Amino acid sequence: MKSILSKKRSEKHLLTPLKSKAGRNFLGRITVRHRGGGVKRMYRAVDFGQEKLGIAGRVIALEYDPNRTAYLALVEYQDGSRRYILAADGLPLGVDIVCDQTAPIRIGNRAPLKNIPVGTEVCNIELRPGRGGQMVRSAGTAAKVMAHEGEFAQLQMPSKEVRRVNAECFATIGRISHPEHRFEDCGRAGAKRRKGWRPTVRGTAMNPCDHPHGGGEGRAGIGLKRTKTPWGKTAMGVKTRKRNKWTNKLIIKRRGKK
Repeated sequence: MKSILSKKRSEKHLLTPLKSKAGRNFLGRITVRHRGGGVKRMYRAVDFGQEKLGIAGRVIALEYDPNRTAYLALVEYQDGSRRYILAADGLPLGVDIVCDQTAPIRIGNRAPLKNIPVGTEVCNIELRPGRGGQMVRSAGTAAKVMAHEGEFAQLQMPSKEVRRVNAECFATIGRISHPEHRFEDCGRAGAKRRKGWRPTVRGTAMNPCDHPHGGGEGRAGIGLKRTKTPWGKTAMGVKTRKRNKWTNKLIIKRRGKK
């Protein structure tokens, strides 16, 4: 709930202007549809890896970030520096957290997977040691440590996929903050526009030259055996993952069908 957020201005030295690309690439062509407009935003520099290894820090504020679904925690370290990190759910103000090899198993602390007990929920997980957190970073998500085997740890991801991750990789104890995000409703079209989303039109409401589903009189069906993208590719239920991806060998159990 937003009532837990601190009533303070964001740290000015951690803000950077964020230019809107409106879903366009470097050639100016639209590569992501339905984006554009919206209010101006400032980017918050988030320390995903918590580089202050072994230095304790105190949570002095919880803040909203317009660029992500999770909340941010402002941490002031013993050397006086301040950093933004992804806030764990239930992380209180004034508590001390640490990123270390032997960090206590407590919400908000960060430790290598090899030192985290089986059954613990973790988030903001590294894919490769030293790269910073890359997995499980959206609001309310968490992975579960299932087992330790040699140089790997087995994690059950939020999608129920089970995969191996290098045991030297760091992860944050707990789940990401703002779990109620999935139940929030924009309420009106203008709120969606202010977030940078433009209207989405159904393919069946278009002309045949604009979409494979278009054409026909009245509310006609798509006239195809299966749904397609605007570019004629088969959509919905088609596997899009590359067969030769290097991490395929690390996946023990694929996620189930919805």
